Amino acid sequence: MSDLNVPNSEQLNFVQELCEIKAPYANFEQSHELFLRAMKQNILWHTSNNDFYKKLVESEGFDVNSLNTIEDLEKIPYIIANFFKHHVVKSISEKEVSLHLTSSGTTGQKSQIFFDEWTIGSAQKMVDWIYEKHQWVSKEETNYLLFTYEPEEGSKLGTAYTDNFLCKYAPIKSVKYGLRFLGKDLGHKFDVFGCIEALKQFEKEGRPVRIFGFPSFFYFTLEKMKELGIEPLKLNKDSLVFLGGGWKGHQNKAISKTEFYALCEEMLGIPNARLRDGFGSVEHCIPYIECENHHFHVPVWSRVLIRDVKTLQVLEEGEVGYLNFISPYITSVPANNVLMGDLARLHSDCSCELNSPWFEILGRAGISKNKSCAVAASELLDKV
Repeated sequence: MSDLNVPNSEQLNFVQELCEIKAPYANFEQSHELFLRAMKQNILWHTSNNDFYKKLVESEGFDVNSLNTIEDLEKIPYIIANFFKHHVVKSISEKEVSLHLTSSGTTGQKSQIFFDEWTIGSAQKMVDWIYEKHQWVSKEETNYLLFTYEPEEGSKLGTAYTDNFLCKYAPIKSVKYGLRFLGKDLGHKFDVFGCIEALKQFEKEGRPVRIFGFPSFFYFTLEKMKELGIEPLKLNKDSLVFLGGGWKGHQNKAISKTEFYALCEEMLGIPNARLRDGFGSVEHCIPYIECENHHFHVPVWSRVLIRDVKTLQVLEEGEVGYLNFISPYITSVPANNVLMGDLARLHSDCSCELNSPWFEILGRAGISKNKSCAVAASELLDKV
């Protein structure tokens, strides 16, 4: 990552060192000391460049010198993810903003996250290294079916940005979108029959296919194929399904991953090992990607805690609570410790080769009027 540098190499040298680790999951415990050093630098960076964060740290009585062991991470003041739906807080100047993304779709309050070159660049490098680790980088021309928003001019939607970014890992033959843009007045519409026709055409062509985006729309497409009596397809064995965004808004229609992946294998012929899910958000862009056992492993660039839904105290492994993401990679906004609205539990044992903890998503806590990309998108299903 020599062409990508932190905003201040003297103040953030440990941040750069941590985020330049190319092996996503190796030596996880051995990286604790470097992670603590990087977090100290990141906290000092934001307290020096962000009045809001400085006041937050002071109000919590937090002293950066109290970070001596990895367990001390729980002392760092956290920010609730929904905070970014109501407040714009930047630690950089306007001219240093290189990208502005939102988490919301066409309705609802939007998380406003601003990125400098370092923050978005380092997050993208992390995805590069994870794709390389899983051997998902290909030189073969590939057809893409994206179950996300077809881009419109000036769009800042995080999910659309991510899914289009993922197309760089295999040369594009063609791209089809599941959520078609019909113009400013009509917005986006889920084109289930267009998705089915695209899959049929992809089978005829015989090239690898990559399917990205919201799982709810992908599932709806597979179910519609069965409903219409369409014979199962046999896509190229090197095809890849990589989903993200969750079932928010249509959780009542969600099925287990085991059932979902079995349906995908049945209807498209893509092997289980090539069916994966990803987890992340614009508030915290570290990529959490399933292993072969379909577990979300924590890479060396972050740490994950689980907090009690009532007391917000850190819980033991296996207990259910709020998901808490911690990482020093982000220099543009003070989102170094984000408390999500997702319920999860943390585990340490997995039979795969990735030697790091993993977490299990159990759903979202409570009901909110705020809508994420997935919620706004799922509303389109109701119009089908």
